[in-house]
Amino acid sequence: MRQRKIMSMIGGLTLAAGLLLAAPAAQADGTPTPPPEFTTDWHDPVTAAPPVAVPDTRSCQVTLVETEFRDFTPYKGSYAPPKECGNRWNKVVLRLDGTVKGRQYDRLGHLTVGGVEIFRTSTPEPSPDGIAWSVEKDVTRYRDTLSRPQNIEMLIGNVVNDTYTGVLDVKVTLTFYAARGAVEPAAGTPDRVLPLTGATLTTPRNTERILAEVYATGSGGGCEEFWYLTVPDAAPYSCKATDGPYREVQISVDGRLAGIAAPFPHVWTGGWSNPFLWYVTPAPRAFDVQPIVYDLTPFASLLNDGRAHRVEVSVAGVPAGQTGWSVPTNVLLWQDESSAVVTGALDRHEVGDLRNSATYTAGSPDRLETTGGHTLTVAGHLNTSHGRVSTTVTRTVGHRSAHTWGADENPDALDASWSDDETVTAGRTTTRTHRAYTMDGEITVGTDNRLRTVLTIGDRASSDVIRNGKRLFWSRLDDTYTGDASFTLGVPREQRRAVGTSTERYRLYSSDGCYDHSLKTVQGTLVEDLHRC
Repeated sequence: MRQRKIMSMIGGLTLAAGLLLAAPAAQADGTPTPPPEFTTDWHDPVTAAPPVAVPDTRSCQVTLVETEFRDFTPYKGSYAPPKECGNRWNKVVLRLDGTVKGRQYDRLGHLTVGGVEIFRTSTPEPSPDGIAWSVEKDVTRYRDTLSRPQNIEMLIGNVVNDTYTGVLDVKVTLTFYAARGAVEPAAGTPDRVLPLTGATLTTPRNTERILAEVYATGSGGGCEEFWYLTVPDAAPYSCKATDGPYREVQISVDGRLAGIAAPFPHVWTGGWSNPFLWYVTPAPRAFDVQPIVYDLTPFASLLNDGRAHRVEVSVAGVPAGQTGWSVPTNVLLWQDESSAVVTGALDRHEVGDLRNSATYTAGSPDRLETTGGHTLTVAGHLNTSHGRVSTTVTRTVGHRSAHTWGADENPDALDASWSDDETVTAGRTTTRTHRAYTMDGEITVGTDNRLRTVLTIGDRASSDVIRNGKRLFWSRLDDTYTGDASFTLGVPREQRRAVGTSTERYRLYSSDGCYDHSLKTVQGTLVEDLHRC
């Protein structure tokens, strides 16, 4: 793909980012005046995503990691829960604070506690003077893991030498918010969290609910980092995949398909051949990779037999033998305290045909049109201490894309969408979730050797919880990023004359309230930071 070709042309450009060293001149209304083109005086990375809401209770902080990443040696340490906040918490918040300066690529990282992955991230690209950034994440659901001493391992694989000088200086903390009085742990948190190691799982025999979460990312610098742009072997394009760009993250239990999902099209901070898009505002989910969640409760009766079972995660559509995907998995378990063994049965298992059509048309430009989709329905029942509970999970995923490219892959354009619809009925409660991801962008190089990238990414979701015909909860999310940046290839840094704008608007409306935050940058200057709710 053209992105990989251009990376080798621009060299150190992909390694530049910046720190706001001095306040830029301001307009009459106080808005900073951006420079006519990018300089080294840029704003630190920011996102429009909301901070984690926390209760007004006593809090305690524990430092998990404080280290520098220079290579691919993981940080290893130990953790103990804070004694000052007791052993019952309403909220636990992870925070990463990082700094880096010099020249460096974007890097991927992860953090495990007791073998359980609780955080996956990527880093921004720095300037010679340095940048600082931070990320927050609600990790309350890992309460079980955090309730006892554990080993810690964190890795942000990095390369530091005479060319790539950026050392990643990172600190990660956990802040615990104590529950008031004799309050039960935060609602919805599992009793056990087990890392899936060696594709083998043994559950407690009284398990009554099972979720699996998969931190799925296509990454590593190869074509699977840009899987949505791959083409079948017959098409003349640099990134190949036998069946085209359709990808589906699947989980199976003892060889039987148990869950399907559409992967999110992550873009890291060097993506789409143009780091000027991402210096201040990263793409959605770039700093906080969210896991895919599967409801495996219909399989609980099979897993509750006390034996080890084979649970495997795979990515459909990846060519045989092709690397580039990471799928670390945790299993979240809820137990029936009043039962020694929870019995039941898998009552229904219906797998639709996987549809994947990638049609190549030669021309000027060349064009690949792809459509795909899949449906899975599973149902089961459990005989619990509080009665028989039936669970039905139906999930339907879909994909459409049009990929066009010219000679030497210039221009190179994609208009793509993914859908992931899920309905879970457990007893009398039904939860309906619709997820939609979009990507619409183009890379061009003009006769003046100016590279321009225009790109819009959308991350949208809606959720409704209904019991006995009454809606108990609803939410609507729309996180949209738009960027337009250009620079001159093949010249010294000071002659690149880079310009670029980016906007992000994050809107979350729900029965709990409203959050609406927008950011706008021009040439690395933050010119809008607006809250509407």
